Amino acid sequence: MRLPLALTLLACLGSAHAQTPTALRCDASVAPSAGRVQLTEIARGLENPWALTFLPDGRMLVSERPGRLRIVTADGKLSAPLAGAPAVMARGQGGLLDVALDPEFARNRIVYLGYAEAGEGGAGTAIARARLDDAGLALRELRVIYRQTPKVSGNGHFGVRFAFGADGKLYAAFGERQKFEPAQDPQQSLGKVLRLNPDGSVPADNPFAGRAGWLPELYSLGHRNPQGLTREPGSDRLWLVEHGARGGDEINLLSAGSNYGWPVISYGVHYTGFKIGEGQSKPGMAQPQCYWDPSIAPGNLVFHTGDKAAGWRGNLFVAALKDQAVHRLTLDGSRITGAERIPVGKRVRDIRVGPDGGLYLTTDETDGQILRLSLQ
Repeated sequence: MRLPLALTLLACLGSAHAQTPTALRCDASVAPSAGRVQLTEIARGLENPWALTFLPDGRMLVSERPGRLRIVTADGKLSAPLAGAPAVMARGQGGLLDVALDPEFARNRIVYLGYAEAGEGGAGTAIARARLDDAGLALRELRVIYRQTPKVSGNGHFGVRFAFGADGKLYAAFGERQKFEPAQDPQQSLGKVLRLNPDGSVPADNPFAGRAGWLPELYSLGHRNPQGLTREPGSDRLWLVEHGARGGDEINLLSAGSNYGWPVISYGVHYTGFKIGEGQSKPGMAQPQCYWDPSIAPGNLVFHTGDKAAGWRGNLFVAALKDQAVHRLTLDGSRITGAERIPVGKRVRDIRVGPDGGLYLTTDETDGQILRLSLQ
């Protein structure tokens, strides 16, 4: 598929990166974990749980894709659905998606929600924030702070994942809604990572702020369907994982103003087997840190920071849907050096580090579970 000339020219506006294929495969094997990997069920009975985050008291706030938000205790008890959640479009890949706590949650009790929203033209991803009441029974003062533009037809590739940067800004990764070219269009927020102030306003120092013809909220462009976003502990580096087409799932290290290439370059091919875009590299377009072929259909990703599994400390863990596993990646600085596949036998959507040092997973099923992955 060839892009219109105007969109092709935009590819040259990103930061300079490697111009020849230099990415490594993410599945280069490393020695297995030193210890016994244990998988324990914490809770079940959740309908397609999409995301979880830990509250300061150790309970979990969990989103279910049909539109419910629940609190789950450490011993697996599910609350009733919280009142005050936004109305969502729960079709296809759409619904209630990511959930994150404000960095000042202990003081302000602010929660951020990403979800698919219907409207004129079809549907798009929206971000809302609300206050979790003191009793933990309801969301109060819900307010939409950002809407993906434009809304388009279809039920796929909504993205959305959140991370707060070391700068206190909210970063949000949006999918390109299976529309291809908008990921390169600077006047649309499809297929982009955004950088926002916590109230949804746009920081004055964003990379495209003040540039004619560009949305000022954009941080990076050329993304297909981001499913994971995390900040590396102790640094300001943001890591993103996104679905390729057939082959070509990518891990990207984000940088301000960069273009990650979709759909001009890709390590994957169309599901028909035909070539995507112009190949695997193009001047001015960023290379991934690594890629998977065949695809694993990644979910979220997280760095392990717990002290109870020293052999995992500093490793990057990626949930996998299609592959029904967790992938443990080792690093040397920002270079990925190898991977271990840890089978789960379920479609794994989210992965987070718990306060006890375990890795907590959500399984993408109608009778979904929360599982704890630990190293003994």
